[in-house]
Amino acid sequence: MTAIKIVYIANIIVAGYIGITSMFFPKIASNNIFQNAYQTSDIIKLVGCLWMAIAIISVIGLWRPMTFSPVLLLQLIYKASWLGVVAIPAIKNHQSYLSGMAVFFLIWVLILPFVIPWAAWAK
Repeated sequence: MTAIKIVYIANIIVAGYIGITSMFFPKIASNNIFQNAYQTSDIIKLVGCLWMAIAIISVIGLWRPMTFSPVLLLQLIYKASWLGVVAIPAIKNHQSYLSGMAVFFLIWVLILPFVIPWAAWAK
């Protein structure tokens, strides 16, 4: 199994869980996923819709890995942006932040550049 398919499977599991939980059980998502950092609101459902879209694209990506690989670039950009705009400043200023999400995003930001098929896009 190729690395890109492993990433798609991880997306299906993680983003799918977060998406479903956030869309249909926002109170649980607020408590468990977002560590009570945010009030339960429609914003959590909106974020859930985005993560569910990533999970669905990843399902299709199992059959067409290169065609749907731009979703990995999207993830790299938004996860790196969140780390740079939210997590790193919070750490520097000794403020609270979503530590579990920060660790997961950091791992993903370190892995994705090696999985994204840059050469295939250059053609």
